[in-house]
Amino acid sequence: MTAEVETAVIGILARQALLPEAAVPLDARLEEIGLDSLGMAEALFALEERFDISIPFNANVPDAAQFDMTSVQSVVQAVERLIAHKAA
Repeated sequence: MTAEVETAVIGILARQALLPEAAVPLDARLEEIGLDSLGMAEALFALEERFDISIPFNANVPDAAQFDMTSVQSVVQAVERLIAHKAA
């Protein structure tokens, strides 16, 4: 499922950053692709809807989050963990 999750996450992040998917590399930090706090919030909602998961993230205390939003790769990994946890 990794490739499917990766493709979907990149697509969602690219749409929020108003970029083509090819311009969103896995190693990019979310700020580097132009996602601001509103874009990140919208991306979280889209990820929850796309994967039917609940993301534990508090925008008021982002450093205390259990969901790593630092890079594209960290978002992919966090979504995969939530999907696996839901399936267990």
